[in-house]
Amino acid sequence: MALSIEWTDEARADVRALDRSTAMQIFDGVYRYAVTGLGDVKALKGSHAGKLRLRVGGCRVFLSFSTRTERSSASSLSGIAPRPIADA
Repeated sequence: MALSIEWTDEARADVRALDRSTAMQIFDGVYRYAVTGLGDVKALKGSHAGKLRLRVGGCRVFLSFSTRTERSSASSLSGIAPRPIADA
């Protein structure tokens, strides 16, 4: 079952601010997750409970489920952020 993804205005602005190759990586990663459910996905905790983080390249894509029925699922893509660089 494919997941229907709705891009929020904030997420659209985030992806427009990226360079073309990074934006295409984001589109490909979100599409792959929506169709297959595969990807580096983690359920978030605390104040972000109920959201998922999908890692795509050097970015994190934040998703939240808005509707889930037996026949379909919908998710809202709420934002894109760069992965933090770990201190060495």
